[in-house]
Amino acid sequence: MTLSADRLAALDAFIIDLNRASAEVILPLFRADHGLEDKGAGKNLPRDTHAAFDPVTEADRGAEAAIRKLIGQRFPEHGVIGEEYGDDRPDAEFVWVLDPIDGTRAFISGLPLWTTLIGLRHQGRPVLGSIGQPFMDEIFVGHAGGSRLVSRGRETPIRVRECADLTDAVIATTDADACFDGAERGAWLQVRAAAKLARMGCDAYAYAMVAMGKMDMVIEAGLKSWDIEAAIPLLEGAGGLVTNWRGEPVGSNGGQIVISGDRRPLDEALVSLKRSAK
Repeated sequence: MTLSADRLAALDAFIIDLNRASAEVILPLFRADHGLEDKGAGKNLPRDTHAAFDPVTEADRGAEAAIRKLIGQRFPEHGVIGEEYGDDRPDAEFVWVLDPIDGTRAFISGLPLWTTLIGLRHQGRPVLGSIGQPFMDEIFVGHAGGSRLVSRGRETPIRVRECADLTDAVIATTDADACFDGAERGAWLQVRAAAKLARMGCDAYAYAMVAMGKMDMVIEAGLKSWDIEAAIPLLEGAGGLVTNWRGEPVGSNGGQIVISGDRRPLDEALVSLKRSAK
């Protein structure tokens, strides 16, 4: 079934409601007692692996529960895939893909760089996505019709910026030491050496900055579907690109990801990244 413009508009409005519902749960717990647990405890992983410390908080679980409840009330026929509570009808025509707090390490450190990621698949394809940062009252939302920032009672169209060369690019990754294996880290270092400026520790907030035209590229690895699917419609609606390290479309399982506002620095970066593509 084709997704009509009217239906997409209704879902676009609903994704704002979902962000508001999650924010009501999360904000009272930010910089407060967040009931921290370590999902990596007991797995006997080396301490230098990304998964060795895998934090989850009361805010993560409460926010996803609130989002799921609202989806169930409004669209009971829709499926849901979430980081905290797993899959519910993942083969439905419409499936919401949720990461209630992307950047839990930032959250527990009191840094406002965590975000709520909400994506929507239609017939298996990402068609609508949002990146919300409620502490700063920001919701970045986008689809094929365009992307915008909803903040402080105003809606502002957003667009990626032009960047002719990798040497002019501002790039980012979450944590090169923890998230990349040896070959991946080497590829990242090659791209970083060519770029003008690199920032780390921004998690998915960096995706929003590419869509907004403030950064040029984000390179990540080891992502799950809920880490990236919300960003795909947002970036594409803003004129950007999301590929894997081979320059191919991103599948439904995440993996090695590049987000870029302009094709030209992306093509340059892929020369290095393709050598470590999986």
